[in-house]
Amino acid sequence: MAELKKVALMYDFDYTLSPAFMQNFMLKEFKVDTESFWKECNDFGVKHNMDSVLAYMYKIIEFCKKENIKLTEKWLNNIGKKITLYEGVEGWFNRITEFGKTIGLDVEHYIISSGNKEILDGTSIAKYFKRIYASSYAYDDNGIAFWPTQAVNFTTKTQYIFRIKKNILDDLNEQKKINQKMKPYVNYDHMLYFGDGFTDIPSMKVIKDKGGYSICVYDEKNLKAKETAEQILKDKRVNYIAPTNYTQNSQIDNLVKDILKEIVIKDKLKSYKE
Repeated sequence: MAELKKVALMYDFDYTLSPAFMQNFMLKEFKVDTESFWKECNDFGVKHNMDSVLAYMYKIIEFCKKENIKLTEKWLNNIGKKITLYEGVEGWFNRITEFGKTIGLDVEHYIISSGNKEILDGTSIAKYFKRIYASSYAYDDNGIAFWPTQAVNFTTKTQYIFRIKKNILDDLNEQKKINQKMKPYVNYDHMLYFGDGFTDIPSMKVIKDKGGYSICVYDEKNLKAKETAEQILKDKRVNYIAPTNYTQNSQIDNLVKDILKEIVIKDKLKSYKE
């Protein structure tokens, strides 16, 4: 039996798979207004000329100290259990993976998010991902978060695409391996990236320009989100746009299955030319 060809599906999380910022579920524990919190993070970041992800990660630590909450990995995991998902997301990953197998593809799923890895590890869908790349904390001897280990923002997301391409998935502080020339584990034209807006443009454009497929998703109930997706498509930053309904036979379900079939056809044409 022929070996299945690898395909990598990479997802942003907030407003791509979930209808809210994951941090907002955390803020409910603090009993603070989400709008005022994000304004405070923004003001703090501007004051210190600081990356916005680092700013919110610092403020989370500060808020937990203020509220006498132990910011542990377990506490963050429990926040993940409370996160809501778009319709159909729960059944999406197995369905697409199984469909891939029927046409000779080994579909792998990854998250690349500016959100918090520990929260994502606690979600009901964490088990479906080969790797979850997101911002994370270092913990002291008592298990309390004290400093960021990774801060993933809209431009640094692209490094994880390169890691997936080469299958150098761990050792994030190691720089030599990621820059070595080697045979791809998965080609760009076997990659799909799912994002929801302007912060995903660097990743979506890298995949599109390299011959892969980028999809900007939007909540149909949100007119601004749809307009954003349409503008990104108009600007040729993505291949497709689709609503965030992941149920069977939905627009995105049929679109992704068609893309996977297209990948198989292109592979066959390449083999004929060779």
